[in-house]
Amino acid sequence: MKIMVLEGSPNRHGSSNMLAEAFIRGAREAGHSVEVTDAAHAGIHPCTGCIHCGYEGPCAQKDEMEQIRPRILEADMLVFVTPLYYYGMSAQLKILIDRFCAFNSSIQRRHMKSALLAAAWNSDGWTFEALDAHYRTLVRYLNLEDMGEVLGAGCGTPSMTKHSGFVQQAYELGKSLK
Repeated sequence: MKIMVLEGSPNRHGSSNMLAEAFIRGAREAGHSVEVTDAAHAGIHPCTGCIHCGYEGPCAQKDEMEQIRPRILEADMLVFVTPLYYYGMSAQLKILIDRFCAFNSSIQRRHMKSALLAAAWNSDGWTFEALDAHYRTLVRYLNLEDMGEVLGAGCGTPSMTKHSGFVQQAYELGKSLK
């Protein structure tokens, strides 16, 4: 299976990317090919809502999304990776997802698998409710098959994350993929 990991953290060595690294290691050990797109550091502009694409055509903006789009459409699975920022995904990952507007139907027809990896400082029971609702809506709208979530509550620093069980959970999720 071809897996596209969409990282949304501006901190390349932060907790959410630590979860991604563990997931990737597990997925590769299970025999899958994995590609990473660093949405936080890519030259991707926000969707302007111009509808030049007609919801399934080329975007009027000429940026790195032109290279990312075909790689997404070649994938069998999308993995959304984000730190929790004010109870939602990072703006950097959201910008990339908003640009799906130009190829929603192509994603929907692919029946891809998906997963969510997220890290948050907060560890209240409701910490991930809004992000989880957004992810589940994306799964439904884009016709994805959810393979699981690792929601790292109490993972505010890489040290906290390293000493939690969430890194192992991310590894196991990657390793379990068929």
